[in-house]
Amino acid sequence: MISGDLRLTATAASRRLRRGRVMTFFTYRIISLALLTTAITAFLTLYIPNPLTISSIAHDSISTSSNYTIKGVVTRREASISANSSVNASLPPPLPPPPPLVRRKSFNDNNANSGSREVKKTASLRRREPAYWRMSPDDALKYAIKEIDNAPEIVEDPDLYVPLFKNVSVFKRSYELMEKILKVYIYRDGKRPIFHTPELRGIYASEGWFMKLMEESRRFVTPDPQKAHLFYLPYSSRQLENALYVPDSHDLKPLSIYLRDYVNWIAGKYSFWNRTRGSDHFLVACHDWGPYTTTAHEELCKNTIKALCNADTSEGIFIKGKDVSLPETTIRNPRRPLRFVGSGRPVSQRSILAFFAGNVHGRVRPVLLEHWAGKDPDMHIYGPLPDRVSRKMTYIQHMKTSKYCICPMGFEVNSPRIVEAIYYECVPVIIADNFVLPFEEVLDWSVFSVVVPEKDIPNLKNILLGISLRRYLKMHTCVKMLQKHFLWHPRPVKYDLYHMLLHSIWFNRINQVRIEKEH
Repeated sequence: MISGDLRLTATAASRRLRRGRVMTFFTYRIISLALLTTAITAFLTLYIPNPLTISSIAHDSISTSSNYTIKGVVTRREASISANSSVNASLPPPLPPPPPLVRRKSFNDNNANSGSREVKKTASLRRREPAYWRMSPDDALKYAIKEIDNAPEIVEDPDLYVPLFKNVSVFKRSYELMEKILKVYIYRDGKRPIFHTPELRGIYASEGWFMKLMEESRRFVTPDPQKAHLFYLPYSSRQLENALYVPDSHDLKPLSIYLRDYVNWIAGKYSFWNRTRGSDHFLVACHDWGPYTTTAHEELCKNTIKALCNADTSEGIFIKGKDVSLPETTIRNPRRPLRFVGSGRPVSQRSILAFFAGNVHGRVRPVLLEHWAGKDPDMHIYGPLPDRVSRKMTYIQHMKTSKYCICPMGFEVNSPRIVEAIYYECVPVIIADNFVLPFEEVLDWSVFSVVVPEKDIPNLKNILLGISLRRYLKMHTCVKMLQKHFLWHPRPVKYDLYHMLLHSIWFNRINQVRIEKEH
């Protein structure tokens, strides 16, 4: 009996405990709903000007949120009747609507608005671009051709001066694709110093600086030749001359034979040359003899992309549209390649019409001196700059105070004076028939230089005076804006000479693939 009573007592206690828990649950829920109603009422009071609406919403919240009859809480119908009957007597007048929120204009709003279209174009462009690393090299080049053909139009660009380019839209898109796609394989074969030993000083330093920066590149160089779009033959024409040329022999055959044997070696060791007959290979040579070192190997001479300072189309070695004209730059201090690069004077302080000083050789310079040396005070034309003149004004000072700097060919069509003139903001006057100007694929040389046929040397002054002041000012501005594209940096900078050269090689390779595809 006692145990039975205990069971009944325990059962009753358990029932009371469950009832208490249920009541506690309902109590907490009612309190929570009341707090929520208070919060909603406070929020709506701030943002809705009609108090009647607030009251209706508040009472509706209570009545619809609970299914229980609770003392002190009115139903929806009662709340509606009560509110309608007493609204005129008890409610205050409506509050005015809150002022509209106005965002303060930030400092970057102008820049953001001006570049919004460009940003949208770039964003949509990025969304469409595929994973290049998954493409085969051939498919990537075909994709690049399609993208370049459909390049979005560019009117202004913060990094590029638009008048310098034939088509800045094509150049910009091609350059972007080069940065994202291009991979170069460098052959490790070849003995030093002819291979892998860059010459970084003197007038032939362009080939050395490219070799140095290319071999140091992590962005463009790949150790896997299967992923490469281009193959680099890392030889130096200057080192080849130093190692093999017999002074005063005038015999360049040993140089071309050496390079021929090297190409035959890599063609036998690897499959990459024979796959395209060398059309996806390239070399960079700035020595005057650079073109002639390729003549002993037919495929090397005809198919390979050659970046040459001596870009002369009359000899049948340089092929316009396939090969690249390499600027000839004079580097005096390899540790500080920009040390002797200086700005020129403003146009108002350029009192000399035209200036030239240099050794007299080749077919053009003797004619130039014959017609203009000492003949006209506006035309400062010399052979080697005389001491009596250089004591008053140095060679560099002459370039800085001249409107035009005459750049006649010497033994070959190329001349370092073109780049020197650009460095000192002197408009270059180029006299060299059959010369393909550097980066002619993308740059419009007519806006920042004057090209004079050799036959018009006697009329040189009239040609220069015939250029209006307005046109000259535009040309002078373009020369200043062009400088960045002709500078070597120890660490490459976007759009500098290293990148411009690599882009022209890439661009011409794409054009060759386009031609092959059409045929």
